[in-house]
Amino acid sequence: MSEESELREKIDPRVDSEHWSDVLVQALPYFRHWVGKTVVVKYGGNAMLNEELKSAVMEDIVLLNTVGIHVVLVHGGGPEINHMLDRVGKESKFVNGLRYTDAETMEIVQMVLTGKLNKDIVGILLQEGGKAVGLSGVDSGLLRAKKIQKDGADLGFVGEVTEVHPEIVESLISQGFIPVISTVALGEQGDMARYNINADTAAAKIAIALKAEKFVQLTNVPGVLRDVSDPSSLIQRIHLADVQKYIDDGIIAGGMIPKIECCTMAREGGVPRTHIIDGRVPHSLLIEMFSDRGIGTMIY
Repeated sequence: MSEESELREKIDPRVDSEHWSDVLVQALPYFRHWVGKTVVVKYGGNAMLNEELKSAVMEDIVLLNTVGIHVVLVHGGGPEINHMLDRVGKESKFVNGLRYTDAETMEIVQMVLTGKLNKDIVGILLQEGGKAVGLSGVDSGLLRAKKIQKDGADLGFVGEVTEVHPEIVESLISQGFIPVISTVALGEQGDMARYNINADTAAAKIAIALKAEKFVQLTNVPGVLRDVSDPSSLIQRIHLADVQKYIDDGIIAGGMIPKIECCTMAREGGVPRTHIIDGRVPHSLLIEMFSDRGIGTMIY
């Protein structure tokens, strides 16, 4: 069977030709706009745990790369780290609600993020026909970090990004590769320690350093909701100047606050479009990139 025949078999026969033509015509201006631009995607949550959703995300990324859009994938891996800590019998310690990362835990974090998850993602992208290379923040000094404290408490080997050196990523992009980045960082000059970095924050800073056109966070929720129990209360657009008011009013709360702060950071750093979208929706990335209706919440 030819490749064209295989593709035709995948087309849903319930979708008529007129609908397909409408979809393609609507998408064409977006293809023209995004070709040659850089998009940074932070990948985690349910889209990373569910095999069907994982496959859909990878298909989206390969498609974007194939048509000439430069996708950089930054991933976390909290649930997988927790699972490995349980397997080795390592008890988690929390300080002010945040995990304390001692030297042994840091070894496990590095093993899971850079050794297993990163290569798993690269493997799936290759299976889908993409060109992908796995990196960590340590490679080529991509991410430098300093030790942080929370309310004066020591968190061990938890760091915040102080420098981004994107040359290795830019080189890979120029050769048509999809860089896949795990967020383990090297200490600042003179500090040879490795640090565990919040993936959302790292992705935002990488987007700024690459002068990306778009920064997208795949999450476990539809976006910012006026009523967290009502998915139909999605707020599709939030002006940068209104973010603090939404926080003060309690609409942006809990775990959504740091995600919005990362979007704000990227926007203030020069990234024109920042988004929080629902990674539980198959092909949500394509819907956001190539349709008039978009998906999730945009900070503009």
